[in-house]
Amino acid sequence: MVRGIRGAITVSNNNEEEILTSTERLFKALIEKNQLDPKTVAHVMITVTEDLNAAFPAKALRSFTDWTYVPVMCSREIPVPNSLRKCIRVMLTVNTDVPQEEVKHVYLEEAVHLRPDLLLTDTHNEV
Repeated sequence: MVRGIRGAITVSNNNEEEILTSTERLFKALIEKNQLDPKTVAHVMITVTEDLNAAFPAKALRSFTDWTYVPVMCSREIPVPNSLRKCIRVMLTVNTDVPQEEVKHVYLEEAVHLRPDLLLTDTHNEV
């Protein structure tokens, strides 16, 4: 079965260090909470809001052991008026037997406001 696993995090500043550190934090949480093995990941899509252009967030995932061959692509999020700023969103497409309702999506920092309907949301202090 193929499942999508979502996550998002916001940053305070448009600089390479913060973008990469925050993206790494988000991926570590997604990997840990979903017990992901990179061999089961078909691909990863990362989007950033138009106010983030100091780094490709995919670079953070490339530093993870065994994730070298997982296809990763970055793109720009649709610039919807009044949408959340300085946000990095990810979608992992994973081969898993885990039922959809047991997939653990992770939203950190101000991104917790994107999906308040999901009970499995972390706050900025928990991960």
